[in-house]
Amino acid sequence: MTGRERVAAAMRHEIPDRVPVFCQLSLGHYMLQYHETGGGPAPYEVWFSPQVFAGALVGLAERYGFDGVLVNLPGRTPDWQAHIVRIERGASATTLFWDNGGQSLCPDDDNVHYNSTRSFVAPSIDAVDPSDLFYIEPHCITEVRHPFAFDFGPPPVPGAADYFPPFITDTLDETIRLSAGRFHVSAEVFSPFTQFLELFGYVEALTGLLTEPQKVERILERLAEGTARLGAIYAARGADAILVSSAFAGGGFISRDHYRQFVQPCERSVVESLRETTDVPVYVHTCGRIGDRIDLLAQSGYDGVDTMDPAPLGDTDIRKVKREFGDRLFLKGNIDPVNLLLNSTPQGVRAHSEQLIRAVGAGGGYILSSACSVAPYAPPENILQLSRASKDLA
Repeated sequence: MTGRERVAAAMRHEIPDRVPVFCQLSLGHYMLQYHETGGGPAPYEVWFSPQVFAGALVGLAERYGFDGVLVNLPGRTPDWQAHIVRIERGASATTLFWDNGGQSLCPDDDNVHYNSTRSFVAPSIDAVDPSDLFYIEPHCITEVRHPFAFDFGPPPVPGAADYFPPFITDTLDETIRLSAGRFHVSAEVFSPFTQFLELFGYVEALTGLLTEPQKVERILERLAEGTARLGAIYAARGADAILVSSAFAGGGFISRDHYRQFVQPCERSVVESLRETTDVPVYVHTCGRIGDRIDLLAQSGYDGVDTMDPAPLGDTDIRKVKREFGDRLFLKGNIDPVNLLLNSTPQGVRAHSEQLIRAVGAGGGYILSSACSVAPYAPPENILQLSRASKDLA
């Protein structure tokens, strides 16, 4: 089997030739490690260049023996380099100065952060008309603003057929080309709830759940329309699966009741809309404590769930989840990215990986993976143990 076939079989609850391995690496890890396989691009190019990032995705998948990759950065305006006025290199970061007066601080080991001389002030919930929203992409070059716009372009008309610029798929397109059918390629969209938090700021947004719940629900409904539209675009371009990134919907942020009221309806709407246009799997990434809401995830119509954080990062007993939901959800994750992949030894990673494969790999429906992103400084030898364990136990 190819990696693409292996992951697809697991997502369909079929039995692959071995348990597939498919981790999401942090952007910082790509920045630090890609020079060993990609010929030494500047770390910030991983963030800004679809070609460099796609090369990093595929290059490190080859290095670590992964079966799948996640495209979790959008395409960029093709003339992004023409907007650079000057570049200043520091000891561990680069600063790009743009012709719109903004600047991007680019650490060598972390996400890029954009700042503008016309600093964006998050709007209040009561000041925003839901019809003026559609989709908020936090990873655009110029990040979040209102009215929202992609990179250096003007704000598109919310809901218009051309709301998403053609370049939005460039990273996905290049990743699929470089994969050449070898790797399963997932494309990420942000959940409506994540977009809501990013636009209004976490304090204003979470307070709004209590003070303006009906307005929040209307905002989330509108953002769900844009999320489904983008997911359909990615699926039509050849993505093998759509990942809905809903990282901040776990127990560390909101209660089960608030999850049921605010997150589940809009995510169910996204899944249902995607079902009308594509048959690719749709799965969700939610971090931290999700043990009290996995049933709600399943009711949202998802095909699978990603992260499955074990204690102490979360509370997932993956054996119990497999017993109760394994017939409905494929499971991906449960390898502790901090205490195991970052801070343990190759022997410790290998032993735990073998335990997971034996415990939940039988019968299909499981993908061996880090629970959340692999840390920037996680030792490559530790990461390699996942694929080695899978191959040796096949």
